[in-house]
Amino acid sequence: MITFITGNKHKVEEAENIFNIYDIELEHINLGYCEPQGTLEEVAISGAKYASRKLNKPVIVEDAGLFIRALNDFPGTYSHFVQDTIGNQGILKLMENVSDRYAEFRSVIGYSAPNSEPKIFLGKVSGEIAVEERGNLGFAFDTIFSVPSEDKTFGELTTEEKNHISHRKNSLKNFIEWYSNEITK
Repeated sequence: MITFITGNKHKVEEAENIFNIYDIELEHINLGYCEPQGTLEEVAISGAKYASRKLNKPVIVEDAGLFIRALNDFPGTYSHFVQDTIGNQGILKLMENVSDRYAEFRSVIGYSAPNSEPKIFLGKVSGEIAVEERGNLGFAFDTIFSVPSEDKTFGELTTEEKNHISHRKNSLKNFIEWYSNEITK
């Protein structure tokens, strides 16, 4: 069993579906932790170290962000704050008349067990910023993040469809492969 520390029910739903594929049980605990200003990796490591020591057991923490090339990787590590303040419409306004619409979603899983050094696992997915919101599924920037291979935004994909290609799926898969090897040693 893996303990996932997050207050985001959407992340829990996505993670549960991915962990079920690998027949690993996921426990969810909403334990607040201080997020330092820094990279996704620094936030994930800090949160995982804090939670594993507080709960005295192995945990994972995930931090993710939307990185838009034409905006110098903005909002990046400030994605949650930007979503809460200017939202999708604010991003679309910033992207008006911008031809380079390339963007990446990045996800970092931080794993920590008490009295051990934490590990990180990165996952990415490339896409573009749509010219308008499309879809009503998912959360946050999903309705403006278009995946060319699917010709849809994340907001138009079901959780199951999104879990085949998402940044979170990629980081969790990297973690699960490492974890599965560790527990069989």
